[in-house]
Amino acid sequence: MISPVSSSTPHAQPAPKTQAASQKAPQPKAQPAATDIVKLNSARAVVQEATETSVQTAREAASGDIQARNLQARQAAAKAQTK
Repeated sequence: MISPVSSSTPHAQPAPKTQAASQKAPQPKAQPAATDIVKLNSARAVVQEATETSVQTAREAASGDIQARNLQARQAAAKAQTK
């Protein structure tokens, strides 16, 4: 025999809203996207690398700059191929 099931517990009522919850948080000021800054800095770095002298590159490579070391290696390989 099947009998209907009824709930003996009352349904939960939503908690009343507190004053702190109803206050809106101040909106932060809009700031430029980080990608804009990265693009400007990377463009500046490209120009700087393109205009630096071989002496500057050698100095940077000696101080541990990996990009300068890679550039020197590519230049040495290009010289070896042209000889």
